[in-house]
Amino acid sequence: MKMLIINADDLGADVSRNAGIFEAIEAGVVTAASILVNGPAFRDVLQRIASTNCDRVSFGVHLNLTEGMPLSPGLKFITGPDGCFCGKAEGHRRLMQSGDAALEEEIWQECAAQITALRDAGIRIDHADGHQHVHIFPAVINSTLRAGRVFGIPWIRIPEEPPPSDSMDQNNRVLAEEAETFCRLAAAAHVRIHESSMRMTDHFRGLYLKGRMSLSRLEGTLRTLPAGLTELMVHPGRVSTGPAEGPFSSFSHGDRAKELDVLMDRHFRLMLTRYHIRLTPFPEVRD
Repeated sequence: MKMLIINADDLGADVSRNAGIFEAIEAGVVTAASILVNGPAFRDVLQRIASTNCDRVSFGVHLNLTEGMPLSPGLKFITGPDGCFCGKAEGHRRLMQSGDAALEEEIWQECAAQITALRDAGIRIDHADGHQHVHIFPAVINSTLRAGRVFGIPWIRIPEEPPPSDSMDQNNRVLAEEAETFCRLAAAAHVRIHESSMRMTDHFRGLYLKGRMSLSRLEGTLRTLPAGLTELMVHPGRVSTGPAEGPFSSFSHGDRAKELDVLMDRHFRLMLTRYHIRLTPFPEVRD
């Protein structure tokens, strides 16, 4: 049997992104979403969840340690002089360190704050992943697995997948190299996760679709989907009509609307039927 979780990242980045993701949820083509608790549109997320039938949707925490403002005060190892996170490049450099107890304790403090805020808002947390996949970085993996144990989060994302058979053009070469890095980090985290209380899906897809989603490429992914449970990471949304503001404004561009249009296209539904794929949220885990 082929079961597919379609998980939309960055819920809470802005109102337009939220609107697009909830369009896909209401259409039944997004079955999970990962929430940016420190995103500018987090309150809008909570309002939309309260007013939408989300019985067949899993919500998770999208741990963020690189963009915007942290929830915890007084951080010094993962923030800059302005008190904000350091941004993608510098943030990744710091999070690639391992064995620094002070750094890891600060990371745990912030991860726990984000998870607690989401739980206190009444959201059941079914899965954990990371903005820019930071949850599997060497300095963060301990905190992610600790969160699974302390907060009872059953599922963790492992962003590891085989490279696509089609060639990547130069514009997407940077994304491909980034995807390869995430795959290596995911492979290194496997043993630790197997020893933890958290579970992984059998397969993961979406790293190489980022920025190049189309019906034909998505069909290639579905046609070769292996048996078992697969998480497909997507980034749908609507493009904001107002001025671009805030740390997540650069994410809301035309690629988001393009992904949404692909998922909402009737041919996508036909593909699922053709390749005998059943959509599902993250399965409930029982001891």
